[in-house]
Amino acid sequence: MSDVLDRFIRYVQIDTQSARDSETYPSTAKQLDLLRLLTEELKQIGMQDVRMDRYGYVIATLPANNGKASPVVGFLAHVDTSPDASGANVHPRVIEHYDGGEIVLNAEENIRLSPERFPDLRKYVGQTLVTTDGTTLLGADDKAGVAEIMTAMATLIAHPEIPHGTLKIAFTPDEEVGRGVDYFDVEAFGADFAFTVDGGEMGELEYETFNAASAKVRVHGRNVHPGTAKGIMLNAILIGMEYNDLLPVFERPEFTEGYEGFYHLMGMEGTVEAAKLEYIIRDHSDERFAQKKALMQAAADFLNQRYGEPVVDVEIKDQYYNMRKMIEPHPEIIEVAKAAYTAVGLEPHIIAVRGGTDGSRLSYMGLPTPNIFAGGHAMHGRYEFVPLVAMEKAVEVILKIAELATAN
Repeated sequence: MSDVLDRFIRYVQIDTQSARDSETYPSTAKQLDLLRLLTEELKQIGMQDVRMDRYGYVIATLPANNGKASPVVGFLAHVDTSPDASGANVHPRVIEHYDGGEIVLNAEENIRLSPERFPDLRKYVGQTLVTTDGTTLLGADDKAGVAEIMTAMATLIAHPEIPHGTLKIAFTPDEEVGRGVDYFDVEAFGADFAFTVDGGEMGELEYETFNAASAKVRVHGRNVHPGTAKGIMLNAILIGMEYNDLLPVFERPEFTEGYEGFYHLMGMEGTVEAAKLEYIIRDHSDERFAQKKALMQAAADFLNQRYGEPVVDVEIKDQYYNMRKMIEPHPEIIEVAKAAYTAVGLEPHIIAVRGGTDGSRLSYMGLPTPNIFAGGHAMHGRYEFVPLVAMEKAVEVILKIAELATAN
């Protein structure tokens, strides 16, 4: 088994699922289990200044060996997995020499990974894949990135003939719930620029993300006995449904792609007396992002006017912003990454992320941080898979960036 695969298999079996509504940091204590393990492994492979702070951030340094004045480069990955699917009792399956057909993930529940539904599978015929057993997510987002960074650092330490400047490593919690760098000390980290290893398909390079906000819609109903409800009852559940119907149908995730933003209803619960709807709002354009937030408030205002009393209120919180404007003034960072991709035989595929990374916020905190691929597909669910070739190529890219990122 390759080093990166061995690490990945070990890491995904540790439950690190984060929680959206938690008031602690990290949002779940179990994330610290993997963070502590990584702290010890970093020490064992020979990294220096290894520490885990009170927030759970794991930081380490690999001193320069190239004898040149070089920028300090950081690499980051997050350990938490999405709340959208269980991260407990993950049983990864390693499928060697994938034949291009349907993969039965779970025969008992008839859960199948099919190239008809997931056509990216066809790109990896003959390759080794890691899949789920159909009952949980896999955790390639972002434990593949963690394994790739760890493997790259171990390789550099084992091969001092590979020249590099000073490298900084960080593993973070709570990225999946938008709080990954809430307490991250950019100045203490000490990098001039960095890369998150948190992207998708092999070859992708990203320095543009969504602008993101969350929205909590609360509906205040009035409950009386249904037999005497005429002209009195306000059914909060139905008003919540009315609210959702005021948002554009074709600006939902299932109808959008590329630069098209969306409103995404993440959850809804309620009774006649009270209901709550939770949304996320996404758009690459600052203008359209502002328009989407304004429309959500306008929908509430309309219903309040219609019912003649304050039945709906909306709480909107910005989460992160498009990193493009922070990275474009530093084209040399992207050029280093593109050169590294080319050097290891990959054609850089620069795309706009239909999501965000810790790099979105770090870039606005003064640390320009584009995103390189980690290799996963169909993430956040039971159909998640990652090809071994992608993880191995990500390790090569990290090694090459470390080698190329030297001052002219």
